[in-house]
Amino acid sequence: MPNRQLVARELAEVFKLLSHPDRVRIIEELASSELDVNGLAELLESPGTRVSQHLAKLKAHRVVEERRDGRHHFYHLKQPDLARWIVDGLTFVEGRLLGVSEGQIATVRELWAGSS
Repeated sequence: MPNRQLVARELAEVFKLLSHPDRVRIIEELASSELDVNGLAELLESPGTRVSQHLAKLKAHRVVEERRDGRHHFYHLKQPDLARWIVDGLTFVEGRLLGVSEGQIATVRELWAGSS
């Protein structure tokens, strides 16, 4: 019984980490390539400082790893399967979102699955 509690607690931590849309997007953007903060900030249309904060949290939870090349810090997923897991999770979103069509979700699935 304690093993199930430990595993459930760890899985809940992963869900908590994924509870921010920017972190979900970062994971999906890192599914296919290694990127630096500026590249991610441009893709997310978000300030670099905000992206850096999310990356720090993802790094602290061992979701991303950092590679340094001079002054640049590049990030990649430690377990790329996490990105595919999120794409699979889109099935649970279908029908729950008001104002978002199945076609829009299908487009997101295609974009993200293509990068996984």
